[in-house]
Amino acid sequence: MTTRRSWSLLVGAFLLAGCHSADMQTKTPAAPARPLVGGVERLDPALDALVAADARPEVLAQGYKWSEGPVWTGGALLFSDVPNNVIWRWHEGEGVREFLRPSGYTGSVPRGGEPGSNGLAVDAGGRLHMCQHGDRRIARLAADGKTFETVADRFDGKRFNSPNDLVVRANGDVYFTDPIYGLEGHEKDPKREIPWSGVYRARAGGSVDVLDKTLTFPNGLAFSPDGKTLYVAVSDPARAIWMAYDVDADGGVSNGRVFFDATSFVKAGKKGLPDGLKVDVDGNLFATGPGGVFVFSPAGKHLGTIVTGEPTANCAFGDDGQTLYMTANDKLTRIRLKTRGVVGK
Repeated sequence: MTTRRSWSLLVGAFLLAGCHSADMQTKTPAAPARPLVGGVERLDPALDALVAADARPEVLAQGYKWSEGPVWTGGALLFSDVPNNVIWRWHEGEGVREFLRPSGYTGSVPRGGEPGSNGLAVDAGGRLHMCQHGDRRIARLAADGKTFETVADRFDGKRFNSPNDLVVRANGDVYFTDPIYGLEGHEKDPKREIPWSGVYRARAGGSVDVLDKTLTFPNGLAFSPDGKTLYVAVSDPARAIWMAYDVDADGGVSNGRVFFDATSFVKAGKKGLPDGLKVDVDGNLFATGPGGVFVFSPAGKHLGTIVTGEPTANCAFGDDGQTLYMTANDKLTRIRLKTRGVVGK
């Protein structure tokens, strides 16, 4: 039988244990806060509906030679380190680990420059596609997770320069750009076979169409939500622009025009050039360029810029679609948005 004294002792012990438990909880060290960089430059009140004025990019990882091509897939972010010929995988609870090496050059002869993968994308079946600089092709990761299947490596029998960025449409067609950044000698590389830097479509059936061969340095590309407009970034410091094209029912393009000209930003000393871009569900563009990530309305109005403090190569929507991941020079960063994009696109 429990006496009043023994009951008091039991209650006291229970309360003391609770206090110790509380003390232990309060003394458990919290995870260190990640560094914040840059901020948001607001040029138009419409930006407030897309990104909070006090939001700042958060640094998730750093130490890469040139981070590129982010894509969200399988609950994690994949991104390229182009010079190091590797794809990394970042997960909130695990940090960064190596995902694939080699990622863009599988040859046995050592080479310099930027041999690795660049742009990454996933198709409707979740299969990873990549632009491979060193192997000069669009490739798909095979089911074994180690080898590659060639999607396209030639136009009219001639090898591509170095495919840079890509979009895989629902029907399996792959749209991609092919500048000279992955060739060791760039424009003058003796191994160059195609005299222009093109925008292409590799049809699911195997044929390849050139959509535009007049651009100096075509780079990132994306479609509007309705699929009727194709946007292409041109990373030319002398004419830093984004182009827009009408897309017909067969997937061809016409009526190429300048969507936005950022040459003045380059001349003003802003870091970076038009590079990767993504489009949210309402048609607003998030496009890396001189100074960070430009935010455009569908009509081409510059609403503001997400400033990273570094030349920013590319971006991708992740998590629930309201997080924008950005590869900025040697860093992987992210910022929370109010709008939403399509994950994996």
